Amino acid sequence: MNTKYIWLLVILLSFTACNEIEDVLEDNNITTTELPELTAGSANFSNYVSLGASFTAGYTDGAVFIAGQENSFPNILSKHFANAGGGAFTQPLMNDNTGGLLVGGIPVAAYRLVFTPETSVIRLNDLLAGLGAPAPPITTDAANNLGSSFNNVGVPGAKSFHLTFPGYGSLNPYFGRMASSPTATMLGDAASQNPTFFTLSEIGGNDVLAYATSGGIGMDQTGNFNPASYGSNDITDPTVFGQVFTGIVDQLTANGAQGVVANVPYITNLPYFTTVPNNALEIDATTAGQLTGFFQAVAGIFTQVLISQMVPPAQAQALASQYAIPFSEGKNRWIIDVPVTPANPLGFRQMTEDELLLLPIDQGALAQGYGSVALSNEVLQVLGILQAGGTPTPQQGALVIGAVNGIDDVDALDSDELKSIKDATDAYNMVIESVAASKGLALVDFKGILEQASTTGIISNGFTLNADLVTGGLVSLDGIHLTARGYSVMANEIMKAIDITYGSNFEASGNLANVGDYPTNYSPTLQ
Repeated sequence: MNTKYIWLLVILLSFTACNEIEDVLEDNNITTTELPELTAGSANFSNYVSLGASFTAGYTDGAVFIAGQENSFPNILSKHFANAGGGAFTQPLMNDNTGGLLVGGIPVAAYRLVFTPETSVIRLNDLLAGLGAPAPPITTDAANNLGSSFNNVGVPGAKSFHLTFPGYGSLNPYFGRMASSPTATMLGDAASQNPTFFTLSEIGGNDVLAYATSGGIGMDQTGNFNPASYGSNDITDPTVFGQVFTGIVDQLTANGAQGVVANVPYITNLPYFTTVPNNALEIDATTAGQLTGFFQAVAGIFTQVLISQMVPPAQAQALASQYAIPFSEGKNRWIIDVPVTPANPLGFRQMTEDELLLLPIDQGALAQGYGSVALSNEVLQVLGILQAGGTPTPQQGALVIGAVNGIDDVDALDSDELKSIKDATDAYNMVIESVAASKGLALVDFKGILEQASTTGIISNGFTLNADLVTGGLVSLDGIHLTARGYSVMANEIMKAIDITYGSNFEASGNLANVGDYPTNYSPTLQ
């Protein structure tokens, strides 16, 4: 009997507690709803294959390594797809977390980047060398072919036309270690697995990226339809891209596979191009006056050079006046080298507001006159002659003009180069959007997402991520590729697009990735 009354008391207390909780929820106008069960909609995730380049591979912090691969966006997706009928997902994992890669025992890829407050961003081996510690050995040798097919066919460095190039593994060791044969293509190895669902992302990114990261020293190959003639830093012709991209999607969907494609962001919104400001020549009033005087001297000397070449004085003065660049106290824009043209015969000018400096630029050199003037005792002597009202010799005048120390093309992107990148990106995206619509594929707007990240930031799971280097949380230490947290955001955007196109409910059922579960920086001690 006593036991019976005890259980009655427990039940009564339980009802009372529940009623009190409901009263609190009602008083605070809080309603509770039960999330629906996850459904795949019309999507078939039973055999998911990802095809792409470095983002697909999980490249982060300037390298490929196990931890980064495990947090690649395809691997994150596969875990969520598994809850909606997805099957196993395999990746060509590296042997270690060093980030390095060997080919026949010879290093061909560097150690991963790490961050410490004392050293900032540095290669793992350089950090350890500074601490007097040996670097961990690189144990992944691309000469050892893994000899099997992988669901993740993500190959760092691959351009659009590389995906269909037979024998690409002989040119790219990341594909070489996973290629099914010496003559295999990336597309062929992906399609041969007969995927029921695929992701095709970042195709087109590398078609402009190498041009951008080289400072535009390659060529814009728009109008050249023969990619075999392209240099490694060239921009791919949009027509070539369109033919290749259409053919890739045709082959992937030939057996009824569903999938997701992504457009190409403006890569110049990445911190590789935005971290070093182009107006960081900060000077006091005295230095500003000296620089202004120097460039007035350049303009005056060049005026006389032109007159000596029989150019009419008024025309000579007008042409040379562009080099009388004024400077002011505070922040000023750097001087940049540009192609020599009839309109700019000395081949330099001050940077405009939109032009960009690249992340690897030697900032120590900037502090020593790179991007402004490299003064020597000989140049100072010539300036003294001018200040005294004297006339320097042609040789002395050449010394002054030669002291202009503009930023080299490899360290900057000028307005013409930026236009080439943007025009190609826009053309690629027109193709991607058209093909996605014609095939009924989900389309992810990575271009819009990166624009948001580089302006207002992206809010996800209570975290605000932006495109700032190191602290932004979205982009890794190399300034181009994403962090693990960034890849989780990418995976979520893909699942949202799948929901819209295929009627799944990853978002509504609470089955998106929790970005807080993924790191922004990996520890230098990662084993």
